[in-house]
Amino acid sequence: MNTSEPGSRGFSMADVRHKPVTPRRAVAVGELLAGPIAFPLIVERRLPKGDALVMAEIAGLQGAKQASNLMPLCHPLPLELVRVRCLPVPDRQVIRVYCEVATEARTGVEMEALAGVSAALLTLYDLTKPVEPALAIGAIRLLFKEGGKRGLWRHPEGMSDAELALYAPTAP
Repeated sequence: MNTSEPGSRGFSMADVRHKPVTPRRAVAVGELLAGPIAFPLIVERRLPKGDALVMAEIAGLQGAKQASNLMPLCHPLPLELVRVRCLPVPDRQVIRVYCEVATEARTGVEMEALAGVSAALLTLYDLTKPVEPALAIGAIRLLFKEGGKRGLWRHPEGMSDAELALYAPTAP
């Protein structure tokens, strides 16, 4: 193996030149476990650093748009939709974050959705840590992706009725 040749270490972006351009959409989700001290401050938008929910949604948009800069083998894509939602779950003192991404392209937008959720959660963490350092980020996963030759894929853990109603995943 000649290590001076490009791609000689086994890394390369997937060759998507011959794949058809199709509508693609993906939705990812994750959670910030805020706890009894921080949760009400987040929801009431009273954190010392400002409104964490609004800032997290903005950061999620930016994270989705920057996915290819963060992950070396991720294709840069022209995103047509990025929608980030931060939903408080009072009974668990959790902020659940969703990132929906859509485009028409030769490859999917799963990584963009996951990057959006991750950036939003990290921003929530950053803005909340002054009042509660014992935070936890978790449950990050792709809920579903649709488009391309495989059509609809849904995570085996499923989706709640509310998530199904909100995002309405469809087969092509």
